[in-house]
Amino acid sequence: MKLSLLQDRVLIEPAAPKGTTPGGIILPDTAKKEDELLEGRVLAVGPGKLTKTGQFAEPRVKKGDRVLYRMTVGIPIRMDGKDCVIVHEPCIVAVVDQPDGGGR
Repeated sequence: MKLSLLQDRVLIEPAAPKGTTPGGIILPDTAKKEDELLEGRVLAVGPGKLTKTGQFAEPRVKKGDRVLYRMTVGIPIRMDGKDCVIVHEPCIVAVVDQPDGGGR
């Protein structure tokens, strides 16, 4: 499926959930905190938010970035067999620095 995101929307592939406690107990999704931050990889980014002057404000994230976002935001979508989520860029709270020198 081809997808063109509009304005400041970002398509994220969530990382594999860390659904176990330090003691090894597996947690179901219903036991996770709603304010928990999730990590994911940016798959696509829209052109940015439209400003009052009619210009697009360039997005601060780019394809390939690892990001943290709130669990309660976003629209779930299935893309090419992967579970993904579409969020507005302001819902992303951080870009995760990558140890190999990538990221921000």
